[in-house]
Amino acid sequence: MELGIGMFGDMSLDFQTNKYQHASKRLKEIIEEVKLADELGIDLFAMGEHHREDYAVAAPEILLAAVAPVTKNIRLSSGVNVVSSTDPVKLFQDFTMIDLLSDHRAEIMAGRGSFIESFPLFGYSLNEYDELFEEKLNLLLQLRKKENITWSGKFRAPIKNQTIYPRPEREIPVSIAVGGTPSSVLRAAKLGLPIVFAIIGGSPAQFKPLIDYYKDAYNKFGHDPQKMKIGVHSHTFLADSDEEIMKNYYPRYAHAMNKIGSERGWRGVYTPESFKAGMSAEGALYMGTVEEVTEKLINTIELFDIQQYIAHIDVGGPTHRQMMKTIELLASRVMPAVKKHFER
Repeated sequence: MELGIGMFGDMSLDFQTNKYQHASKRLKEIIEEVKLADELGIDLFAMGEHHREDYAVAAPEILLAAVAPVTKNIRLSSGVNVVSSTDPVKLFQDFTMIDLLSDHRAEIMAGRGSFIESFPLFGYSLNEYDELFEEKLNLLLQLRKKENITWSGKFRAPIKNQTIYPRPEREIPVSIAVGGTPSSVLRAAKLGLPIVFAIIGGSPAQFKPLIDYYKDAYNKFGHDPQKMKIGVHSHTFLADSDEEIMKNYYPRYAHAMNKIGSERGWRGVYTPESFKAGMSAEGALYMGTVEEVTEKLINTIELFDIQQYIAHIDVGGPTHRQMMKTIELLASRVMPAVKKHFER
């Protein structure tokens, strides 16, 4: 059982001035938070990619390179790299360097991108959203397997008998992050790649058919069942009481959800009732006291029969103090209890 944390680099909002903290401050806070997670024995750190005013990290690979020399054991993953709007060759080079710097702890989590700001920024058309991902993912996987590359495609200049330097000293792990799209699940299963399901709304139980679909397809394509790896990535936050969460964290979470909702044309406003429903036993928010989150995690892992959970802990820009407390509670109390349960 593998338990990790994930971040998007959300910056804290000052509700008095309606301004976000400086990105320079948030980046330094993230480094301190990951150092704590490493010291306390958390298995994995996943860093997301966004190109917005409310997030501090546009390049996960730079943040991961920054934490590589100041950590010892925690594995360092993107969460995700938007492969569709990047150059796979440069991405492979960057992660090779992170892997060398970190003594082989780097991982790539590839995704199509639920946020689309990177497409116009880097000159790509959303009309080719899926085709871009398919082609660039396949190039990335070829770069992992072959030392000399000859390749041609639609969206990038051809490569003729090139070797990418520096050379990795192992095959860098690549996983696929998905939402609820069956075609994305099938792609990961066909390629025999580990998969991470982002579950951020509704009931986690609704994802069981998709997870079972991945398992069935993975086996039908003839991959080694012993190498199958399935993870879940969900919004997580811990405090001493639900009342503390409602008072000190809910306003930040609701602001973020309402901002994204207005941008995407979602109906309605995120309310305290919505938040409490998400925190309930059937909801998709892994938030509450140590006991509540531990029980919910155990139930989810048993329901899906999975090997990995990544706690997305910075949604809405909680304060640095809140982040450090969540990491401490996860590492010192929740994760040991969950692992002990599955060691029986």
